[in-house]
Amino acid sequence: MKPSHSGTLAETALLIAAVALPLLLQAFGEDYYIGFATRLLIFALAATGLNFIVGYGGMVAFGHAAFFGIGAYAVALLMNAGIFSAWITWPVAVAAAALAALLIGAASLRTRGVYFIMITLAFAQMIYYSVVSLEFAGGDDGLPLEQRSTLVPLDLADDATLYWVTLGLLAASLMALKRLAASRYGRALTGLRQNETRMEALGYPVQQIKLVCFVVGSAVAGLAGALLANQNGMASPSQLYWTQSGMLLVMVILGGVGQRFGGMLGAIALLGLEEVLGRITEHSHFYVGLALLAVVLYAPRGLAGLWGRQK
Repeated sequence: MKPSHSGTLAETALLIAAVALPLLLQAFGEDYYIGFATRLLIFALAATGLNFIVGYGGMVAFGHAAFFGIGAYAVALLMNAGIFSAWITWPVAVAAAALAALLIGAASLRTRGVYFIMITLAFAQMIYYSVVSLEFAGGDDGLPLEQRSTLVPLDLADDATLYWVTLGLLAASLMALKRLAASRYGRALTGLRQNETRMEALGYPVQQIKLVCFVVGSAVAGLAGALLANQNGMASPSQLYWTQSGMLLVMVILGGVGQRFGGMLGAIALLGLEEVLGRITEHSHFYVGLALLAVVLYAPRGLAGLWGRQK
């Protein structure tokens, strides 16, 4: 179905507001929140990649942080080797995450259900402990960046510029995934999610279709990892740990599994809620848990599904 005219106008208005946000924050002297907003967009990008795997591909992966961290470490290693251009390091980060997903997915997709969840978690933990044990990767301390990547003619050292670049990449990723989901491949993927046995009986290459979905979603996470390394000024082992995978999965569930903006809304809602409650109480995680419980009980399609239900 084609998007409604009102929906297109709403998306355009939100995009304009997002573009203007750093200017408004600078005008009110709240430059700190530019960095926070950038972090929201980065995690929105990672959660969007996972949402494509879970929501469109029907594969509940619990090792998405592995590809998130691989993107970060790819940038850090290249920059420590003297390669600072984002035109080189970021595509390499995406390619590294995609290659890892290709190898992991080829093995993991031989399983289904809870076994797929566990094997993706196992691979992610293997990558985590491997990185921690590597001296050239910084071990437990991580790998610091001397500076942010260079993206001629833009200056990524400026927080507002990094925000706009991240926003542009998120918007481009959402558009690309939307087109992919609406393509012939996307319709085949939807058919697999609904009835894999029937699609296999019709002669569709089930494993290849699912593997492409897994690789695409993981590549998006690799790009998000490259951006986070630039913002934090380092690649950290915590980006690879299983709790990071859990947080990304929670973002997808909170925003809406299979909803176009589900990953983005979930990331903004979860991190935003943690930021607000963290300033009010020391027990912020308790109230975040209550909010998640309320969404699961009263909005099973997530925050993105509320709009469709109202319509």
